[in-house]
Amino acid sequence: MGRARDYDIIIGDLQTGPLNAITDVDGVRVGHTTLVSGSGPRNPGNGPVRTGVTVVIPREEPWNRPLFAAPHRLNGNGELTGQHWVAESGQLTSYIGLTNTHSVGVVRDALIAHEKSVRGDEFFFSLPVVGETCDGILNDLNGFHVRPEHVAEAIENATDGPVEEGAVGGGTGMVAHGYKGGIGTSSRVVGDHTVGVLVQANHGARERLMIDGVPVGRLLPPPPTPVIMPGQPPEGTGSIIVLVATDAPLIPTQCARLAQRAALGIARTGGAGENGSGDIAFCFATGNGFVGDFAAEPGPDVAQINMLANRLIDGLFYATVEATEEAIINAMFAAETMEGPEGLVVHALPRDETAELVKRYRSMVVG
Repeated sequence: MGRARDYDIIIGDLQTGPLNAITDVDGVRVGHTTLVSGSGPRNPGNGPVRTGVTVVIPREEPWNRPLFAAPHRLNGNGELTGQHWVAESGQLTSYIGLTNTHSVGVVRDALIAHEKSVRGDEFFFSLPVVGETCDGILNDLNGFHVRPEHVAEAIENATDGPVEEGAVGGGTGMVAHGYKGGIGTSSRVVGDHTVGVLVQANHGARERLMIDGVPVGRLLPPPPTPVIMPGQPPEGTGSIIVLVATDAPLIPTQCARLAQRAALGIARTGGAGENGSGDIAFCFATGNGFVGDFAAEPGPDVAQINMLANRLIDGLFYATVEATEEAIINAMFAAETMEGPEGLVVHALPRDETAELVKRYRSMVVG
């Protein structure tokens, strides 16, 4: 277990932040609640349970201190609540939740309840951002095991330190490129600015998997027991949510451009935005302080904001691509083999063999 760099797999050329995580962007915190219990036959409502929730806090009280933000859809067979208002207003005014497909509603409602606990009896409306990927291969998806208290626990656990990766939080039951997937993160530093990425990876076909340009999915032997279940959808069906954070002073259209570049990081690992996949990216920027007309104490009628010159944005594009690619690989390197219903096993990526393949390819290219 570890991260790609623990196996001497260095993605890209840019420098990482100190933690190589989304939490390298000042003010960003991440918390997980992981739910694992039961074994044996699938028994809807009773398990086995392999799921959870992840909460990303972009800054304290974003409902009072909004951030510029924007979503991007690579393929839309998925859900990210609140994205229409973000696209319309250019503002993020909530925490961000990640969970399984059938728990989006409860996570959304729990985020509103948390906001109410902070704001008290004042009137407000809230459209929280909650993304999902489907963990129904390993998890009792229709058992609705994520509850409001699990969201509250993830918020309480949120920290600006190292981010736990792999089969944790919303990524607990996820499968990526035929191997165990889940939560992964990475960051890059470009001049005075940091870009951090967090993914919930549940997408991709095994034979398309690329790591640092090496076609490891075609070179590795198939897992000992392929993932097979009744009515299983075609390989590549799944989803990935990519959250991009930066401390650069970006306006919403620039956030949209960074979110769009996350798709290139997905592609570099072999993702193709298949018809059955919900591949959605979301970028928020902390570099303008708080903005917008939903601030608790409205400012002047005409707000003064900063904007990074577009001629300087290429570095942030490269950072987003590299950090997205590495976050996906980190999710797979960190995840361990997991058994689900009926003894179905999703195997971890064979890390040592993968690292050896990458090393051999490097030596051929350099030599």
